[in-house]
Amino acid sequence: MSDLEMRVSDEDRERAAQQLQRAFTEGRLNQLELEDRLEVALTAKTYGDLAGLIADLPHESPVVDDVVLLESKSGHIKRSGDWAVPRRLRVVSKYASVELDFSQAAIPHPVVDLDLDLKYGSATIVLPEGGAANVDRFQNTWGSTSTTDVPGRPRPGALYVVVTGESKYGQLVVRYPRRRWFTH
Repeated sequence: MSDLEMRVSDEDRERAAQQLQRAFTEGRLNQLELEDRLEVALTAKTYGDLAGLIADLPHESPVVDDVVLLESKSGHIKRSGDWAVPRRLRVVSKYASVELDFSQAAIPHPVVDLDLDLKYGSATIVLPEGGAANVDRFQNTWGSTSTTDVPGRPRPGALYVVVTGESKYGQLVVRYPRRRWFTH
């Protein structure tokens, strides 16, 4: 029996479905292709069934699970402009304020996992227009969390930031870039 004839698990089906969904958000598949391939992926019985679905898509990078750590006890953590955003970002701050501006950043993946450990600090997350953020797993003991006008569900082709972690006394604000009005 060849590897392609071996039976797949539910986890294998789910992994293939996630890869297809990423390809759709990156614009590699259109809606009809996604739907057709997902139907096959979720009913696949063998690795051969799955192999044909993803053969023409880029393979995932082996560094997907790497985590970049930004840490400060009392300073200011800021990233803005053209910066490389990792797939997983952990920010640890005891008293510092945090500002992560994704609006002009280089982001090669559709989902960014952001883990915030703020203690007494606050964080501002600026998304590119159309981006979305899920803050449901962020806990704020005495502070506040605000996502005014920012959707909480992923959007096709747009950045999706999943925020986890906690803050004791600070606040978390997720917003779009401020509009600038110019007069002549």
